[in-house]
Amino acid sequence: MTIDRSTDPTADRSALRADCANCAALCCTAFGFQRSADFPVDKPAGTPCRNLTDGFSCSVHDSLRPRGFRGCTVFDCFGAGQYVSQELFGGRNWRDHPEVRSGMFRAFAVARQLHELLWYLAEARTRAVGPETAAQAAALEQQVRAVLDGDVGEVLDHDVQRTHAAVRDTLVEVSAEVRGGFLADDGADLAGLRPGADLAGRDLRSLRLTGADLRGASLIAADLRGTDLASVDLLGADLRDARLDRADLSTALFVSQPQVDAARGDHDTRLPADLRRPGHWEGTTGGRACPSLC
Repeated sequence: MTIDRSTDPTADRSALRADCANCAALCCTAFGFQRSADFPVDKPAGTPCRNLTDGFSCSVHDSLRPRGFRGCTVFDCFGAGQYVSQELFGGRNWRDHPEVRSGMFRAFAVARQLHELLWYLAEARTRAVGPETAAQAAALEQQVRAVLDGDVGEVLDHDVQRTHAAVRDTLVEVSAEVRGGFLADDGADLAGLRPGADLAGRDLRSLRLTGADLRGASLIAADLRGTDLASVDLLGADLRDARLDRADLSTALFVSQPQVDAARGDHDTRLPADLRRPGHWEGTTGGRACPSLC
């Protein structure tokens, strides 16, 4: 299997979607979790989930949320699972080839971070206002892809923290450019709408949010029903149980599938074109194709 790594934005995002059929259930094995509101049991890192079948599928996929495995339904590897399984390890898996187990799990942890950075950089490149910022995002994309085009050793030796810092700086620049077209809202500033703000449980429906910088903010169970989130920076914001019924996130900045999956919405919620409407949302049928963990 060869993953398309062309520079076309649509192709970029397409290659950054989980394909569980071509993955050795790395998310269900490499990572661990603790008993919490998201998981009903403890699972040490590097051990298979008790619900994992011999065929690398989930035996309780259709009932994860009722069984307490909510965390599994809001995880996204951004395509790192199939990349590690098929490209880095040539189709081998940790069960039939135990000698690759440690390296495969470590590579998955690194690759998942790099693939997530590619997800954001693809958006940054296409939404940047200035050509220099767009070129900066494109250059970072190429740097990350060069690492992923290397061998296992190159991936494991890569300084992810350094790359993450460079990407973060670029995303902040792009965000400032995009949000610069919106007038400052003094009322919103007084309400504490700023990066990293604790807005958990807040009713934000009466505020003008367009163009706000909510990067890294806690929006757990916040009420955003019917709000216009045009060009709102939601990079890394915690949207667990946030009410998004009838909200418009279609042009919000740096929204990811895990954020949407963790929130609550309905069939009238408008999402960015690259994101799927979660199956557990009100008025929505079906579910996610890939069971994973967060």
